[in-house]
Amino acid sequence: MEGMTRGELAKQTGLSMAAIRYYEERGLLPAPRRVASGYRIYSDDYLVKIKFIKDAKSLGYSLKEIQEGLQMLSQDMDEELLKELVRNKIMEIDEKVKKLHGMQRMLSGLLETPQGDIQNYLRSFRTLDD
Repeated sequence: MEGMTRGELAKQTGLSMAAIRYYEERGLLPAPRRVASGYRIYSDDYLVKIKFIKDAKSLGYSLKEIQEGLQMLSQDMDEELLKELVRNKIMEIDEKVKKLHGMQRMLSGLLETPQGDIQNYLRSFRTLDD
C-alpha cells in the first residue's frame, strides 16, 4: 500500500482527522483514492496542499479564497496572475491595518475623556428607576 492513511496524514501535518475530512468535504482537498479494503490513501501531494492551506490561513486568507487559489494552481497559472493576487491581498491587509489604527486612536481618545463625561455617558444607559 503506497501512501498514507488519514491518521498518518493527520500526524504528519498537525491537522486533526476531522479537519482533513472537512477540507475534503469543502472541496479544498480532492477525494483520495481508496484501496480494496475501503481505506482512503493519501499521496505526498496532500502534504503540499495542506501546507499551502495552513500557510494561506495564517496569512489571513479565507477558506473560500484558499479553495479558489487551489483551483487556479491546479491549472496552468500565470506567474503574473499569482503576483497580482498577492498584491491585492497586501492592499487588503493595508486597509485592515488602517482601520485598526483608527480604532486604536479612538479607544486611546476615550481613555483621555474627562471622568465627568464618562459618568454622564454611563448614566444615559441606566433606567430611571435606579
